[in-house]
Amino acid sequence: MLIGLTGRNAAGKGEVAKHLQTKSFYYYSLSDAIRDEVRARGLAVTRERLIEVGNELRGHFGPGVLAERILERVEADKNYVIDSIRNPAEVAAFRKFTRNFKLLLVEAPLKVRFDRSIARNRESDPITFDDFVEIEEREAAGDATAQNMIQVERLADEILANDGSIEDLHPRVDTLVGRLMRQEVRPDWDHYFMDIARVVASRSNCMKRKVAAIIVRDKRVISTGYNGTPRGTRNCNEGGCPRCNNMAASGTGLEECLCSHGEENAIVQASYHGVSLKDALIYTTFAPCLMCAKMIINSGIREVIFNLQYPLNDSAFRLFTEAGITARQLKVE
Repeated sequence: MLIGLTGRNAAGKGEVAKHLQTKSFYYYSLSDAIRDEVRARGLAVTRERLIEVGNELRGHFGPGVLAERILERVEADKNYVIDSIRNPAEVAAFRKFTRNFKLLLVEAPLKVRFDRSIARNRESDPITFDDFVEIEEREAAGDATAQNMIQVERLADEILANDGSIEDLHPRVDTLVGRLMRQEVRPDWDHYFMDIARVVASRSNCMKRKVAAIIVRDKRVISTGYNGTPRGTRNCNEGGCPRCNNMAASGTGLEECLCSHGEENAIVQASYHGVSLKDALIYTTFAPCLMCAKMIINSGIREVIFNLQYPLNDSAFRLFTEAGITARQLKVE
């Protein structure tokens, strides 16, 4: 789960983030990416400087650059709270990354926020109410590469009122975030297994294309395979396959290819370990060729789920139909 925080100055975003860290959330702030840049330039870190450099980075690298830099540090198995979201493109970057991103707008009345700003006594904060309002209005609306709090606020999934004490705030945070986490979207079984197959493909040593297959029965992986040269021979990427190393055009020189396909290796691996494939499912990152289709049929596998289409497999699919094997495409990015 990724919880994004937005809101006006001194609304209490930092306090929300601090509280969530006590609940095993990892913390990042988009301002950290700007601070890193400011420090790299040998400049003093001030509010005005952060705004200036942040707008400059968005203008040069795109309005979602700060979110993209933070997302490079995010790991799929952890919960995060992300502070200081101030541009709509940053929201879009997080939503593209995961369906489990929720944007929280932390709100408090203007006078309450000014009093908090004075109480925290940061060196770069305005010291008069008029200056506080003037800076806020400047940040409220800007062009595509600048801070635009008005547009970001409209994108919020939830509003968290913080008009009282910290003791009032914490239970509100717990209730709201607890509800959001119970709504967290998990991948369905098809996407779960296809994602595993794509990870397996990363082990491939083939120079031409990395392909993998996993075989599943009763929602349990019973065999995996990726394409590459046979066991005990030189890997394809070490010069083991002449066709791949000569960068042959697609569909040509297949008689010279020494690489076994991912489906083939998954089936053979199961045989090697004495595992029956009767009534199993095979998930493959690339649609099976005719040779692999014949192996799939004879192994007892009853369903084929593939990601990318293979341009030379019309015969394979006709054979699947005749043999009563279900074959369907599952597109994933």
